[in-house]
Amino acid sequence: MQVSQVVVCPQCRTFWPVGGPARCSAPGHDHQRHEVHRHRDIVELPDATRVTAVSFDVTDPYARDRRPDYGVYLDRAWQPPWPHDHLDWPDFGLPTDQEAMITSLRRVLDRARAGERVELGCLGGHGRTGTALAALAVLTGHPAADAVAWTRTTYCPKAIETRAQELFITHRIGVSCGRT
Repeated sequence: MQVSQVVVCPQCRTFWPVGGPARCSAPGHDHQRHEVHRHRDIVELPDATRVTAVSFDVTDPYARDRRPDYGVYLDRAWQPPWPHDHLDWPDFGLPTDQEAMITSLRRVLDRARAGERVELGCLGGHGRTGTALAALAVLTGHPAADAVAWTRTTYCPKAIETRAQELFITHRIGVSCGRT
């Protein structure tokens, strides 16, 4: 995890790196400086499958030493040049199509288990990415009741940002996988 500074314009819902060109020049907008945690972390799931969890780096989101073979992105800001899929998943919310989310995460597991470099990410790398990692943990056999704590310990203490996301793991994912 890396820490950096960005400027945020809440009115325009945009952000840019401190010192970089401003993406908002509207008078009267309240630009705020924030510290962001950038993730590009290899996460070993409970069954030893490895996936890379990422956050969107506004300065160069696609710079990699090695590109992934496949990515699943939980925000449309991601438009990488490698094979990828998007899930419709609002920030601070839950996936709009939960069956599609489970299917997509099973695809992530299958590809990672086959030896592909697989990447998973949203914008900040905490809420949606953390929730998806917790769901992956459950899909690999980890108890749903412990998946949120496992994700926060293994990946990032800020992972899974809302109570609804926590309940989604324990009640929806856990029940559908028979691992409550």
